Amino acid sequence: MSQDYDVIVIGGGHNGLVNAAYLARAGLRVVVLERRHCVGGAAVTEEIFPGFRFSVFSYVVSLLRPEIIRELDLPRHGLHILPLESTFTPLPSGDYFATWADPDETRRELYRHSPKDAEAYVDFGQLMVRMAMAVKPLLGVTPPDPTSLSPRQLRGLLTLGRHFHSLAERDLYALYKLMTMSAADFLNEWFECEPFKATKSASGVIGTFLGPRSPGTAYVLLHHYMGEIDGVFRAWGFAKGGTGGVSEAIASAARRFGAEIRTDAPVAQVMVKDGHVQGVALGDGTEIRAKTVSCSLDPRRTFLELVDARRLPEEFVAAVQRYKFRGSSAKVNLALDTLPNFTSLPGAGRHLRGSISISPSIDYLERAYDDAKYGRFSRRPYLDIVIPSMLDPGMAPPGKHVMSIFVQYAPYAVEGGWTDAQRGALGDAVIDTLAEVAPNIRSAILHAQVITPADIEQTIGLSEGNIFQGELALHQLFFLRPVPGWARYSTPIEGLYQCGSATHPGGGIMGAPGRLAALQILEESGRARAAVGGGRAPL
Repeated sequence: MSQDYDVIVIGGGHNGLVNAAYLARAGLRVVVLERRHCVGGAAVTEEIFPGFRFSVFSYVVSLLRPEIIRELDLPRHGLHILPLESTFTPLPSGDYFATWADPDETRRELYRHSPKDAEAYVDFGQLMVRMAMAVKPLLGVTPPDPTSLSPRQLRGLLTLGRHFHSLAERDLYALYKLMTMSAADFLNEWFECEPFKATKSASGVIGTFLGPRSPGTAYVLLHHYMGEIDGVFRAWGFAKGGTGGVSEAIASAARRFGAEIRTDAPVAQVMVKDGHVQGVALGDGTEIRAKTVSCSLDPRRTFLELVDARRLPEEFVAAVQRYKFRGSSAKVNLALDTLPNFTSLPGAGRHLRGSISISPSIDYLERAYDDAKYGRFSRRPYLDIVIPSMLDPGMAPPGKHVMSIFVQYAPYAVEGGWTDAQRGALGDAVIDTLAEVAPNIRSAILHAQVITPADIEQTIGLSEGNIFQGELALHQLFFLRPVPGWARYSTPIEGLYQCGSATHPGGGIMGAPGRLAALQILEESGRARAAVGGGRAPL
């Protein structure tokens, strides 16, 4: 039995759903095939323990593109993002460092630690906003191919050249530094307060197998800085209902435009004939036909598992095999009987409504990375913690709480493999680290879930558990992501496209890869204006 569509989208993660929504909005018959029982990929909300709902994998929202929210009218479909307005860093000395929504309050806090840094803070913030504005246009364009002599590609390169040439000289120098320096070195040029520098530089190592002193991490810092909520840069937020609320809103928009979404529908093979895609075969043998297939899975899953590699150029396969994943992050989800009580700032204050960062110094982060370099998880890891139930009480039973802990470093290729004993030891290391600054945490825990990179790979299909579908390293960005010569979402197989985080502009709950891939598909069929403008093109 076979079924026919205009487009098949493989994978119901948020990028796949965005891709499907834009394609359906242009009038195409679209079906999304998701192997799990729910859509969302890493952006899902599930009730792991009775009454406690968790953003099981990803947990904060910042990078979701405003144009996607606007063009798909996601608030109409239930999207509601609650700002995380502070970052609280408890220190081993019994003191703390915090940043707040009010810049003046943050400056006063910085002054308490370093008057010099308080003076530099305003200039630094202005610079980072200018840098984000300089790079922001790249998030909305398909990368031009610098090796092509096509007039369209040359025009794209010329447009980018003009854009960067328009930057002030000081900003161009600063951007070059951000693209090449380590987060630690870049921040050292501005500040002296260790917990401030460490907490900032932690954004430069999230999702990478790099330390804060590794070159290239300053760009990753900027990548996370480009997030915005309601036009405010560097505004992190929590989606009401968990990150699954983001995926459900996008799925609802896609359905409104006519897309069909199937769960429990694992794709076993992409069918190819004479260099052209024909459709897909499901695990149960069902064949679904389409002349266009858009795959949101990572390159390894796509080209080394779903596609017969013999149908691809050898140099392309070799490039995919060289693509770096190196997952380094774990997640610990806790159901709590009561809130953590931090020694440095006791009580259920507003500091529990934002992010809590265990990042006392750059040396602390670098030592955590040292463990990972030699195949061990960090015995004293960097932790990025959110208590969603403080913002959205519906995430837990009355009087109880959920805690979401992002953990770095936990290498995929851990020495001895990720056994149950290793998983338990990682969980103990996380709780021990947290207990040093919040001693009541052990007695507060009702249930705990520890998710390793191997678990992430097994559950949601991200190779090596990399949360960005591949490292955000300089050699894997823009026209080099995922493979040189194939950064424009198309592939060597006619009609097969990629639309996941392994394509430009990369990972995070962003949606940009899904949108740009859809526009590329539609441009080749003359329908791009309908997708962005809202009209429905004729079939």
